[in-house]
Amino acid sequence: MTSLRDQTLFITGGSRGIGEAIALRAARDGANIVLAAKTEHEHAKLPGTIYSVAKAIEAAGGKALPIRCDIRVDADVHHAVAEALKTFGGIDILVNNASAISLTGTLETPMKRFDLMFGVNVRGTFLVSQTCIPHLLKSANPHILTLAPPLNMDPAWFAPHTAYTMAKYGMSQCVLGMAAEFAAAGIAVNALWPRTVIHTAALAMIPGVDPQRCRTPQIMADAAHAVLTTPSRQRTGQFLIDDEVLRLIGVTDFEQYAVQPGMELLPDLFL
Repeated sequence: MTSLRDQTLFITGGSRGIGEAIALRAARDGANIVLAAKTEHEHAKLPGTIYSVAKAIEAAGGKALPIRCDIRVDADVHHAVAEALKTFGGIDILVNNASAISLTGTLETPMKRFDLMFGVNVRGTFLVSQTCIPHLLKSANPHILTLAPPLNMDPAWFAPHTAYTMAKYGMSQCVLGMAAEFAAAGIAVNALWPRTVIHTAALAMIPGVDPQRCRTPQIMADAAHAVLTTPSRQRTGQFLIDDEVLRLIGVTDFEQYAVQPGMELLPDLFL
C-alpha cells in the first residue's frame, strides 16, 4: 500500500497537535477519519476542536466524523465506535493518540491527576483497543498505532515523574501484549515515538521548553503514514522512532521538520 484512500481511521485525541497532523496526512490520501476527542469548544490557551479539524480534513480531501468522546467513559467509546461503523461501514486503523501528562514528582502529583493519567493513558488505550479490535479483524490491512515510548526500565526515567512514566509505559505494555495476542490474526500493533520534542500548542503550556529546538508534528504524521501503509503482517510489536521509520523509506532531509532549521534539537523523554 502507498495510500490510505478509503481506509477508515479511528483517532483518539485528534483535535490538535500530533493527532490532528496524522489525521490531515491521511485526509490528503482520501481517508475517512473518525475524530474521537473531548474538545467541542476551543480552550482559551489551546486552539482547535473536533469540528475545526473535521473542516480541515474535508478541505484536504478526506471525510470526517467528529464525535465528542471521553475515552475514560465506556459508553462514550462504544457510541463512537458504533457511529463510525454506521457512517463508514468499518474500521481499518486505530490510532491511540490521546494522552495526559504531568511531569511531577511523587509528592507533587495530586491523586486526581494520577487518576487522569491512568484513566486516559492506560485504561483509555485498553478500552478503545478492545472495542475496535472486533472490527479491525474484518479489515484487509488492520493496524493499531499507539503513541507510546519504548519500554526502558532505567530508573532515570522514573525518578522525576514516576506517575507519568508508569502511565505512559502502560500504553507501551498494551502494544507489547496485544501485538503478540493478535499476531496470528494479522493485526499490526506498533508504537510510535518522536526522537525529539514536538512543538504543539499543549507543549507551549509547559514552562522551560524552547520551541525553536523542537520539530513540528508533521514528522510524526509522515512516520505514521509510512507505518500504516505497510502490510499489517510485515511489522508488528515494534517500538518505532519517527526519524528511523522515515529513513527506512528514503527520507534524508530532516531539517524540513525543524521549527528553526539549524538549531540543536531537544531529545524527547525515554530515549
